[in-house]
Amino acid sequence: QISKMFGAVVVGVGIAGLARIRDLTNPMPSSPSERLKLCGFVSRRNLGNINEAKQISLEDALRNKDIHAAFISTENRRHEETIRMFLEAGKHVLVEYPMALSAKAAHELWEMAEQKGKVLHVEHIELLTEEYKQLKKEVAGKDLVKGTLHFTGHVLDENKSGFPAFSGIARLTWLIDLFGDLTVTSATREQQKDKNYSRMTVHFQTANKKPLTWIEERGPGMRREKKINFCFTSGCLESFPEAPRSSVGLFMQDQNLFAKKLLSEVSKKELAAEKWRILRCLDLAEVIQQYCEEPEKIYS
Repeated sequence: QISKMFGAVVVGVGIAGLARIRDLTNPMPSSPSERLKLCGFVSRRNLGNINEAKQISLEDALRNKDIHAAFISTENRRHEETIRMFLEAGKHVLVEYPMALSAKAAHELWEMAEQKGKVLHVEHIELLTEEYKQLKKEVAGKDLVKGTLHFTGHVLDENKSGFPAFSGIARLTWLIDLFGDLTVTSATREQQKDKNYSRMTVHFQTANKKPLTWIEERGPGMRREKKINFCFTSGCLESFPEAPRSSVGLFMQDQNLFAKKLLSEVSKKELAAEKWRILRCLDLAEVIQQYCEEPEKIYS
């Protein structure tokens, strides 16, 4: 039992999938990741081998008794069905955020994992960045007056990545993690389809009725960038605090956390808090989408 190994398969070989293969084949010494063993990867493309990793079929991955866990790095639209298949096959699951593109699906999948006694881990590398850890220290204990988080980035294919409230859930996760539970007061979206441009603006209130705004803006040639403006009773924070570089990559940090869960080394309290945060963000993403898609109210 001491040296229990968990066989793993990577499903989907994009940028994240390749990072997963790299980190599974070179685990951090003396870390929980050493208990993970890569048994292959699944891709819709025919790729042969990647380093020592061999391509296997989805059927093999689901059937193989030596595979205990699936790392899902497919496009967002396919997360839900892929998680469902692996949970049904009795495997643990690590999935890139967002875990699903509807709150209902997310709650169902979580329940299914609990019923089967399997770990369902949603990657949130945005909480593991040094930039974010410093920001969280800076914000701790301060009284918010109002704040804005403005993200810009390149165009996404929404058929694959989902509605911006879901594809951009990393930003929502920051706000909930920094300022506690939020309520959506309004949300709108401006689209210029001919220009491939989209801007979603969401207004929240904190539990203390303080206003927070999240803007998710995407268009051709837009730099991937986050701007913050958080005003506290003690003054405003308008740029990110200086942060050191981490010696451990983000995917590796995330993989270590997943392995700790497989080894039952994460406290029930931490697991419960994480579950609440993940499902709460997905619930809010759905509320935002409903607000944005409401037909314009017509006043006669």
